Amino acid sequence: MKKDFLQHTYKGKKVFLTGHTGFKGSWMLQMLHALGAEVMGYALAPETQEDLYHLMDGDSLCESVISDIRDRETLEEAVLRFQPDFIFHLAAQPLVRLSYEFPSDTFAVNAIGTAYVLDAVRKLEKPCVVVLITTDKVYENKEWVYPYRETDQLGGYDPYSASKACAELVISSYSRSFFHPDRYTQHQKAIASARAGNVIGGGDWAKDRIIPDIVRALRVGEPVTVRNPNAVRPWQHVLEPLGGYLLLGAKLAKDSVAYSGAWNFGPQAGDNSPVEELVQKALQVWGTGSYDKPELTNQPHEAGLLKLDISKALVELGWTPKYNSAQAIERTIGWYKTYHEQVTDIKEFTVSQIEEYLEDALPVYLEQ
Repeated sequence: MKKDFLQHTYKGKKVFLTGHTGFKGSWMLQMLHALGAEVMGYALAPETQEDLYHLMDGDSLCESVISDIRDRETLEEAVLRFQPDFIFHLAAQPLVRLSYEFPSDTFAVNAIGTAYVLDAVRKLEKPCVVVLITTDKVYENKEWVYPYRETDQLGGYDPYSASKACAELVISSYSRSFFHPDRYTQHQKAIASARAGNVIGGGDWAKDRIIPDIVRALRVGEPVTVRNPNAVRPWQHVLEPLGGYLLLGAKLAKDSVAYSGAWNFGPQAGDNSPVEELVQKALQVWGTGSYDKPELTNQPHEAGLLKLDISKALVELGWTPKYNSAQAIERTIGWYKTYHEQVTDIKEFTVSQIEEYLEDALPVYLEQ
């Protein structure tokens, strides 16, 4: 069972997707559409016509509610009106460097916004599966070589990381206080959080992210500026964690007790690359370009080493990444090159990458 297993779960079901206009959200929206789900999206408006949501004609794929996750009343009204079977909460302030400029806003969006989603779930009088997306950066990063497990200490140096760790505490508190797995027959809500590594893929135009920075430089023929060439990250193609979220949701629908809690989604052990190596591979795929490593001073702190332990997802979910880092970079830069050269319709190309993953690359998820 590949695509059929997920289609069996989501076809005809109502899925409430926050952050649907963002990078990951737009990919998730198209995946859910391919699986036959009825989607209501809730997010801020995309900023430019180049955003993936516009390129994919996102308004044709869902009922779109344009509002802030901090607007508690509007969020609650949308959830209760839609009566979802599944909720995937992706809306966030996702940028480390931006969190230094707007720290309190970052905490409000990422932590309080998550609480508002769960408040709406409390008022939903029907069964619902809820998967809340945080990040691999929720762990107290000791910059050691050991990969972090779901049971490791939460923390966060920068406001973004700390705000996502706060979101995990919010999720844990609501889960134990209002949605305890042992009392599922009373509340009928299945709750889990998902922690993904550094995600790359086509259609990401965010500021201060390495892939968009590479592409912006290549499109105008300038050298790529590499801020932290030796920083090691768990790079993965965007379809990998999204497939994991969908599988987690499907498993939760079957057994809320066994699959509740936190889950890591990242590359296989040992498949973690430094930023400079990623840049080199990207230039190779693009076919031209150069990069420089300027000496930068007074830069905000960013972690130098971070690895995830995905053993729990491998063993208990039956999920496994199918693309290594080199394949993820190839598919990502290939998307941008296709868009830049306009060799084919980018919506069609994006759909083809999703279909390839669902049909050929998605692991054989066996029902347990």
